[in-house]
Amino acid sequence: MRFISTRGGETVSSPEAVVKGIASDGGLFVPEQFPQVTAEEIAALCEKDYPERAAFLLGKYFDEYDPEELLAALREAYARFDDVDAAPLLRMDNGMYMLELFHGPTCAFKDIALTVLPYLMKKGCEMLGIGEKILILTATSGDTGKAALEAFREKEGVKIAVFYPEEGVSKMQKLQMCTTEGDNVDVCAVRGSFDDCQNAVKKIMNSEQCRAAIAEKGYRLSSANSINIGRLLPQIVYYFSAYCDLVGSDQVKVGDKVDFAVPTGNFGNILAGYYAMRMGLPVGKLICASNRNCVLTDFFKSGTYNAKRPLSRTMSPAMDILISSNLERLVFEVSGRDAALTAERMKSLSETGKYSLRAEELKKVRESFAAGCVTDADTVECIYDFFIDYGYPMDTHTGVAMCVAQRYEEKVAEDVNAEKYPTVVISTASPYKFPQDVLYALTGNDVKDSYKGVKRIHLLTAMKVPECLKEIRYKPMRFKTVLPADKIYDEVQKFLG
Repeated sequence: MRFISTRGGETVSSPEAVVKGIASDGGLFVPEQFPQVTAEEIAALCEKDYPERAAFLLGKYFDEYDPEELLAALREAYARFDDVDAAPLLRMDNGMYMLELFHGPTCAFKDIALTVLPYLMKKGCEMLGIGEKILILTATSGDTGKAALEAFREKEGVKIAVFYPEEGVSKMQKLQMCTTEGDNVDVCAVRGSFDDCQNAVKKIMNSEQCRAAIAEKGYRLSSANSINIGRLLPQIVYYFSAYCDLVGSDQVKVGDKVDFAVPTGNFGNILAGYYAMRMGLPVGKLICASNRNCVLTDFFKSGTYNAKRPLSRTMSPAMDILISSNLERLVFEVSGRDAALTAERMKSLSETGKYSLRAEELKKVRESFAAGCVTDADTVECIYDFFIDYGYPMDTHTGVAMCVAQRYEEKVAEDVNAEKYPTVVISTASPYKFPQDVLYALTGNDVKDSYKGVKRIHLLTAMKVPECLKEIRYKPMRFKTVLPADKIYDEVQKFLG
């Protein structure tokens, strides 16, 4: 499989796409074509465990990697999860299904891909004969940062620097990142938003001067964000896996369609669902759920992406994003893979803060996607009502997805002509990663200390507290640096020594 840039300047192998992270022209790598999965293959996947499903699906993209070695790496990665199944599917009493993606080493869905990425990157370097060390730069709104740090810490030949918005992550997320052990890691808070962090990291990665200076110190740049195709593609697997579990439990038959409701920020999670659809997974609608930062909802309604608006701080911080990087990959597809037009639109986004689709492109988007947004008050009410009615606690991002999904189902039920499908809600994080906000949603009580929130949620719900969150309580805060976004490159140089 070859990978091409969304902006038209490059074609590379799968190892090159993973190791580079981003194309030289600033575009994102996408597969030259979408491999197809037949109904018979889906039926066969139903009999396999999660690592086997992952190996089969990823093998269609990473065909230059040894299949047996890939399967072994996937088994090793998912053995670190606290559930036998890396992505268990639960049937809820309201008729929906919850896909729990928070059973990994850092209690967030980012673990699904980031536990695998070190293997893909290391093996990719071996195949390409790359002798330099790798410097991974990562902008995060909270979960990617810790998942990447945990995946790459103490890995030989790699250094990783993570940058997060100072006021844009939960206290528990900050604790997770800033207590990380290892000599090859660096974590910095940035005065600004996630978009500021992401733009600064992209600027470094797109700068020939920066890359050359970093190369002089013996390092090659890469990324652990979902702009890296090696981060994105493993996320396709849990969409297929959820569908297989529905088939295996006789909830649907192979060929029946299913809707997926996805809490969405940088657009990587839901884009993986779109890629699964393009591969042949029977999907009705991908329901894009947003918080008050409703730039994506407005985009799906109007066809205009307009990031020129104030950013709101919400209780679902991973979605406090105005520039959703992975949307570029969708725009590339609906344009008919017009790289020149995609580059022109991304330039317009950079210079004016917006761009627009043509009418026929918007029609294509609406065939696959629905969208909705909710406020923090809506999220609180949904989390509370769902727990009271069904005894299931959700984190704040899952609460957004559930609220939007319920409203979408109500709308579909009112439309006599609409097709109705089962809905799978993507649960992206453990409630314990956002204990203060979840406790407030469940009880109306505010606590300043994260671990008091954890304790009270546990007493209220009896939900097991993950060991990885318990153990950081008494760890020292190693990283306390706070800097403006325009000083990120200086910090990188300092980190490299």
